[in-house]
This record gives sequence, structure tokens and C-alpha cells, in this order.
Amino acid sequence: MTACSVGSSPHGKLAQDKRILASCDAAAPPASDIQIDGTGSSASKVITEERMAAIEQIVRTTAICSGRLRVTVFSASSAATAMLFDGPLPLHGATDNARLKRVAKVVDDTMTEIRDVYGPAVAGLKGKGSDITAQYRLAGEWINQVGGDFRLHMYLLTDGFQNVGIDLGKRAVSKQEVAELANKTAMPKIPGASVTVAGLGRVAGTPPRSDIVEGLVNYYDALCKKTGAAECVSVTDYTSEGR
Repeated sequence: MTACSVGSSPHGKLAQDKRILASCDAAAPPASDIQIDGTGSSASKVITEERMAAIEQIVRTTAICSGRLRVTVFSASSAATAMLFDGPLPLHGATDNARLKRVAKVVDDTMTEIRDVYGPAVAGLKGKGSDITAQYRLAGEWINQVGGDFRLHMYLLTDGFQNVGIDLGKRAVSKQEVAELANKTAMPKIPGASVTVAGLGRVAGTPPRSDIVEGLVNYYDALCKKTGAAECVSVTDYTSEGR
């Protein structure tokens, strides 16, 4: 994910924001698509707050890099989704410093909007189960609609236990089984994209065995590679270093 620990002082945050700005690709601003698994298996206050912290850092980076943001929550199908936010995150100002001084307010306003609608959106989701792979197709459709020079950065915040069509939580799966499952799964092509699947194995109840989680990581790595994405990251936590 994108979160990293920084000092709480304004000077510390400005220094971090300047580092983020220096890493931005002006020729390919980020189209950050955050998709949150709203099913009950990962429904806990702790997990929700971990996700919100990760989302906040993605919002920050997207704003600094003059990007566009979409945040949705999903459950049993591509139709069972709810929009939390969709739009640009403009930072107005004549200089970099002037623009960076507006980051905090843009991030705060955006996160307030997301938090305010998150609970009702999750409560209103239809269908039981979690159709995670459908979200890749939605991300591909969205980046085509956004157009321009934007580069898709897809963030899938989920425990990984897809149980629509395939149940990955019953037992550990080998790398060979993972490859076979991925080959049987229809995936869209999203060349050039960055795909991060985070929170694998993080559930509200008893944690799954490590070999089951390893199978999840391998499965989502294999799915991502099938899309032709330029970068694939599948991890168990929501707050790891790096962009």
C-alpha cells in the first residue's frame, strides 16, 4: 500500500508531500481506483480503520500527483457495488508550495465524504458472498472512461476469500492449483496498470492458517499477471512502505 509513518508536525508532512510530488509522473497522473470488500468476513472496526488509514494515504498521493479518485464498496457481483467517491482532487495554486498547503484540507474533506457514506453503503449492499474478480473488469471499464493519459492504480482492499464461483477459504491451494484456477478465470486486460491487493487473510474472526493465506497471495498474483498489469502486489497488510 502507500501508507508510511511520518511525523505529525506540519513541517514533517510538508517534507513528505514534497517527496511524493517529486515521485509523481506528470505524463501519467494516477487514476486511483479503490475497491473495498464490504462482506461480513472482514467486517470489524479494526479492519475498517486500517483500510481508512490506507485510503487516506492513497487520497493524499493522488491529490499531490494531480490524479483522479474513485472509491467503491462491493459484495456478491459487479452489480452489487456502491459508489463512495468519484472525481478529481484539484489543488489550486500558482506554485508547488501553494498547492501543497491545500493538501490537508482536500484530504480531510475527501475522507469525511468517504466515511460519511461508507456505513450506509455497506448496509445497502445486495447479495451474499464476495465476487472479487469482477472488480478487475470494473476497473478496466473505468480507466477507459477516464481516458487521457491517466494510469490506472487499482487498490483492492479485501480478505481475499472469494466465494462466488470458487471458495478459497476451505483449504490451502498449491501453486499448480493456483495457476489452473487463474487460467480458468476470465480476466480483463489492463496493461500498464498497477494492481495492489491488500488485506489478504485479514478477517474479523479466527485468522486463517498461514498456508491458506499463502495460497491467497499466489492466487491474486496469478490473476494480476493474467491482466497484463505492469505491477502486481498481493499482501496481507494495509500499511506497508512504498508507493
